[in-house]
Amino acid sequence: MPKTLNFKKGFKAGVSSVDEGLPGWFGTFADMMTLLMAFFVLLVAMSTLDPVKLQEMADSMGKSVGSTKKMEGAMDLADIKSEVVAMLEEQENEAMKEQMEVYSSPKGLVISISQEASFDPGSATPKKGFQSILDKLVPIINAPNNYHPVLIEGHTDDRPIPKRLQRVFPTNWELSSARASSIVRKLLTMEVDPLRLEATGMAEFSPRKKPPFPRLLDQSWIAETNNSPEGRAENRRVEIVFPKKTMKDQMGPKVEEVIETASSE
Repeated sequence: MPKTLNFKKGFKAGVSSVDEGLPGWFGTFADMMTLLMAFFVLLVAMSTLDPVKLQEMADSMGKSVGSTKKMEGAMDLADIKSEVVAMLEEQENEAMKEQMEVYSSPKGLVISISQEASFDPGSATPKKGFQSILDKLVPIINAPNNYHPVLIEGHTDDRPIPKRLQRVFPTNWELSSARASSIVRKLLTMEVDPLRLEATGMAEFSPRKKPPFPRLLDQSWIAETNNSPEGRAENRRVEIVFPKKTMKDQMGPKVEEVIETASSE
């Protein structure tokens, strides 16, 4: 009995000795955590997401949690990238291999082919050696589980078209568009679905090197990237782009509408 009384007295004394509420340092700690969270949210908002790396990360997680796309067998950008890289590694022509580059950008997976490997200066007729590149790429494009559109972009440097060629190509817009269209025509002869193809001429207004944040792409940056022979050679290129959104994704809403219409009938 005396022990119980002593315990109650000690408990009451302990309760009365503790201040109500959180300790003073906790408010400062909470403010710091809130500011850190806001800082990292801003970092993510200002960053440029890499769709290929994002897909690779999703695929690695999908191995443990399951992935609907993988179960369906559809190729994603990471799959296409691995196929293209493997194709380049098997390429025996080292000079041709050096003229090609595979990288990811916010618009999707990009296969960049320099003018030296694709077209003669001032010409929109593909070189004979360019056909060997298409022969390797078309099986990847035509894979039965590849639903991605194929965007062909023509790019030039900022030098004006020589006068002797201006009757055919008045500006770099016409030259870059003609080059993209000629590749599309080649792909059509190789039985690529025309519904997946798109040709775009970018002229000199989309240089290979993009300005670092926070600088914006403008005429001064375009001039900087073309102020050397190496920079101009880097900008003269043709790009084959696989965007993130697939033809299946684009047709999805229309298919749903058809299903809803059929069910209502």
